[in-house]
Amino acid sequence: MTQPTVSSKTSRRAFLKRSGVAATGAALAGGLSIARTAHAGGGDLVRVALVGCGGRGVGAAVNALANTGHANVKVVALADAFQDRVDFAERALKKRFPEKVDVPPQRRFTGLKCHEGATAADVDLVLLCGPPGVRPVQYEHAVRAGRHVFMEKPVATDAPGVRRVMAANEEARRKKLAVAVGFHLRHEQKHQKAIAAIHEGAIGDLCYLRAYFNSSGVWVRPRRPEQTEMEYQTRNWYYFNWLSGDHIVEQHVHDIDVCNWMAGAVPVEANGMGGRQVRIGKDYGEIFDHHVVDFTYANGLRMFSQCRHQPGCWNSFSEHAHGTKGRMSIEGHGAAEMFVDGQDRVRWDRGPAGHQVEMDLLFRKIAAGEPHHEGDYGATSTMTAILGRMATYSGQIVRWDDALASNLDLVPQDWSWDADPGPKPGPDGLYPCAVPGVTKAL
Repeated sequence: MTQPTVSSKTSRRAFLKRSGVAATGAALAGGLSIARTAHAGGGDLVRVALVGCGGRGVGAAVNALANTGHANVKVVALADAFQDRVDFAERALKKRFPEKVDVPPQRRFTGLKCHEGATAADVDLVLLCGPPGVRPVQYEHAVRAGRHVFMEKPVATDAPGVRRVMAANEEARRKKLAVAVGFHLRHEQKHQKAIAAIHEGAIGDLCYLRAYFNSSGVWVRPRRPEQTEMEYQTRNWYYFNWLSGDHIVEQHVHDIDVCNWMAGAVPVEANGMGGRQVRIGKDYGEIFDHHVVDFTYANGLRMFSQCRHQPGCWNSFSEHAHGTKGRMSIEGHGAAEMFVDGQDRVRWDRGPAGHQVEMDLLFRKIAAGEPHHEGDYGATSTMTAILGRMATYSGQIVRWDDALASNLDLVPQDWSWDADPGPKPGPDGLYPCAVPGVTKAL
């Protein structure tokens, strides 16, 4: 897959200007100002294609069909690398929304290039919910076809993929397409109110930020004798960097995105450490089971980031801001609380789940013909998480400009079941992983 080029002199300032991360919290939460072509308006039917029929994909399709922004919606195409996932999605959606699912066999697509058929179908909106490594190519394809897009986070797994998304963002603007990204925390009322308070100076000047995504880990899908290496890795995409980006990129990116939102910027550099201590074995691919990163912003603000996949340990999905007057703590699936010196605690409840609110907003914008574009902070926050992984894998201080300009492309050029995906198990069945001090990050 040919990647767009970027000058090694690409500056953080230019990237920030394009990506709009210095905008206000309200603008970031509500979508940046763009124009949009009217594919659907008023009572027109919005035809939806789902690409990636796993749990999150089916969840996104449910959110789309249940949205409150535009009632006239149908899922008319399904696509996934595997037939069993397409069948599962069709059954699950049809059971819940029998009148809103119309996917005959000719609009069910499988294989590693399944997105091409789904995007070429007569659809208005494409939901991109497969593994993050394939997101840049699928997003680029959907934008070229003139489709509105909802894509899950993260939007890429390496710097060339981020640059590809950036280029597609510009094309989406030119075509006036609506683009939403699955950073659902940006649409939760407790995050919006808490971060608005931070930006209004309620806790004073920011001193430092903290972010956590500590959990016991995710699923494992054992290898089957008939699988090629490409099929095995695609089934177990979470454990391979070209597909997931490691859990600092795939999951912890939520918290990193919130901290960038708090700071109104992206970091200029990162250093950190990580490794594999507990999650070791043939089933766990090449990713780390813990990362700790110290991010530095241009004004000297620091963000301390921690993510872990180790059972039996302290778990947390949360973000925290410490200021000269007080502090703010936000639980990912809970409430936000503000503590200011000499004042009573302020609490904001979670409110409606962001997964649904973000979809309600997208459909409302499409139906009204109003601008909506979240691809920019989708790219910057994804790149921030990749920057963190580069620091933990290499053990070096990595600067933003160098990270963004990196040509280290993790994604295979050949998308076929008998292709070489890159990582391979050793004689003992274990996949090699990064070694800090040895691994080159850029």
